[in-house]
Amino acid sequence: MKKQTLLLIGLCLASFQFMNAQGSPDYTGGLKMKFNEDGTKYLRVISWAQMQANYNDDVPDTSSKLNFNLRRARVLMFSQINDKFLILTHFGLNSLNSNTLHPVGKGDGAQLFMHDVWVQYKLGKDHTLGGGLHYFNGISRLNNQSTLNIMTLDNNRQSWSTIGLSDQFARHIGVFAKGKFGKLQYRVAINDAITNGLDARDPEDGGAAVYGGKRLIGSKDAGKAYAAYFEYNFLDQESNFLPFKVGTYLGGKKVFNVGAGFFLHPSGSVSLDGTELVAEDVSIFAVDAFYDAPLGDDGSAITAYATFQSNDYGKDYFFSAYGTGSMIYSHVGYVFAGDKAKTRFQPYVSYGTNSYDAVDDNRNILGIGVNAYMSGHNSKLTLEYKNQKFGNSDAGTVSLQAMIYL
Repeated sequence: MKKQTLLLIGLCLASFQFMNAQGSPDYTGGLKMKFNEDGTKYLRVISWAQMQANYNDDVPDTSSKLNFNLRRARVLMFSQINDKFLILTHFGLNSLNSNTLHPVGKGDGAQLFMHDVWVQYKLGKDHTLGGGLHYFNGISRLNNQSTLNIMTLDNNRQSWSTIGLSDQFARHIGVFAKGKFGKLQYRVAINDAITNGLDARDPEDGGAAVYGGKRLIGSKDAGKAYAAYFEYNFLDQESNFLPFKVGTYLGGKKVFNVGAGFFLHPSGSVSLDGTELVAEDVSIFAVDAFYDAPLGDDGSAITAYATFQSNDYGKDYFFSAYGTGSMIYSHVGYVFAGDKAKTRFQPYVSYGTNSYDAVDDNRNILGIGVNAYMSGHNSKLTLEYKNQKFGNSDAGTVSLQAMIYL
């Protein structure tokens, strides 16, 4: 296995060395159809795809260790006729592989679905109201992460803290407000929780809670969820035009933000006491800090992020990657000096540790990787080794991902 892994890493690194800069280094943000001369009335379209090759040694002997995965294929469109209102539509698919393919493309895994559809209205220069299927989430920066400019291979899974439990793929249907007071940015939302989430279990007498409050006790008590995230921009001000938070600016800005947020779902979880269903509130809180800055005039830059998160999904809750307990996560990356019009390299490391009330063991995840930017984030290769230790499991995965967005 070690020889195969070293060979794969060697081939991947060799492929980096022979890559030349492609695409325009002054890419201006996608196809934009202007409806007037000054461009204030427009329709903008962005498309991207991420293709992966994953090598995992921790699989049954009858399974292939090397697999291919279309991680994301998306189209995002938004339009303004004036600066008072905006409509956004975002659709695509995720994780299409040999297990989710369908002979004639009709299976669930092969289907396009709506990620976002919302409208928003500007109340003034700095404040906006909106509603729909939206991504104005609470908790932390990573729970609002863009998938176009993640520094690591993918987002920290535990940071998308409600995905499929109270929402549709990290999106809720509801209303939101967003804006800023000077250097303090905010986003708050009131949403309908999903009825049939991923946690389809029924609670057992005296056992742990399950995340099924709306399904089991109804929407009157468990129908609404509340979210907010606040961050103070000490240095350069980040845009809050769209909800998607940038993972790394590659030194294009000098940013230092400190944030805090929450997610609250009253009666979101349920436990069983004899024959009586007992509702339990789901409450998640986090604080985080993000720093991204150039280190000189030579193109070098640093990106660093850290967060602490407290998770309460109910008594001894544990399901998939999620559970009542706490999480600490951090990552740091360094862009080597170089010409921004040519290929630039960014090694990085990430580490997260998750504790759960329901089990004695922590889930510890280490990631080591390198990005090769041929034209910024618009044309990028990522090579990453990730190791996850949890209980008796000690699994390592080597992934190579190619991404292009236009």
